[in-house]
Amino acid sequence: MATTLVTDLSRAQFALTALFHILWPVLTIGLSFFLVVIEALWLKTGDVDYYRHARFWAKLFVLNFSVGVVTGLPLEFEFGTNWAEFSRFAGDFFGAALGFEGAMAFMLEAGFLSIMLLGWQRVPRAVHFFATLMVAAGASLSALWIVMANSWMQTPAGGSVVNGRFVVSDFWAAMFNPDMVWGVSHMWVASLETGCFVVGGVSAWYVLKNRNPAFFMKSFKMAVFAAVIIAPLQIYLGDGSGKSVFNYQPAKGAAIEGHWHTNPVGRGAAWAVAAWPNAEKGGNDWEIKLPNVLSLLATNSWDGQVKGLRDIAPQDRPPALPLLFYSFRLMVAIGFYFFALMAISLWHAWHHSWREAAWQSHPWLLKG
Repeated sequence: MATTLVTDLSRAQFALTALFHILWPVLTIGLSFFLVVIEALWLKTGDVDYYRHARFWAKLFVLNFSVGVVTGLPLEFEFGTNWAEFSRFAGDFFGAALGFEGAMAFMLEAGFLSIMLLGWQRVPRAVHFFATLMVAAGASLSALWIVMANSWMQTPAGGSVVNGRFVVSDFWAAMFNPDMVWGVSHMWVASLETGCFVVGGVSAWYVLKNRNPAFFMKSFKMAVFAAVIIAPLQIYLGDGSGKSVFNYQPAKGAAIEGHWHTNPVGRGAAWAVAAWPNAEKGGNDWEIKLPNVLSLLATNSWDGQVKGLRDIAPQDRPPALPLLFYSFRLMVAIGFYFFALMAISLWHAWHHSWREAAWQSHPWLLKG
């Protein structure tokens, strides 16, 4: 009983720390690339508005960076305090990945941050732009190592268990594990999407309040055009990542879809639009299903076989099934909401132009 309580408390602490922390670096990555683009436009065109945008958004960037660092440090310690046995078992690769993140990515980002923030008019423009590029590169490298380590936990590769520890025999194979490409790309594009919609949202607020609307319409327009590419790309990557889950982690895939019974060969698996998974019952208390859709989503075939939770040992099934089920659907809903908002905004611009008044006359869209 005491062991279970300690484990649950450790999970709860780590989950809350991670949930709060992830908000900041994701936006930091997205904003860093926006700063690169906005400064490049200033250097190319000489338009002083782009320079002022760079100074304005850099303030939000440094705030996110600072909070991200402060909230990320407890996570590093919690691997030792909450998950000491895991750290001992997986430290050969997992510890190395976190070490590379700190030494390679964080130091690169932090080293050039002061030049980016304080170097205006103090260093040549090319040097300042290079510093901004290095900050963006450091932020992305940080995401690469962290998500790569997470992907390795999903699909371990590159070694074997020896005397109760994972010993790496091929570091490249561990890095480029089966989940790595989908995991890293999906998270990195999510960061760009977050930055895009935050820039668009803040700009929309200024336009709505009629505070320097012409100035902020520039950043709003850039965010909408970026979303035209990023939003559908993220949906595509999410679909590919989901198929990878069903391929390499069938228990996880079945859990997030509330799928209990493996469908017979030649008969498609139904997709639960909504349901209430019950682990004790070994099924859903209630469900609303669409025939054959889960097979299509998981296998690209209307009658592809999808393994159900009933064919997986109870101890190997993920816990907190309703939470997993609806968290996944919330993520998907947010992705399609962003896509719809982008499409509606583009349609509005096509029919009503980019003039500030045309958008201010439709406040519901700016509030979206």
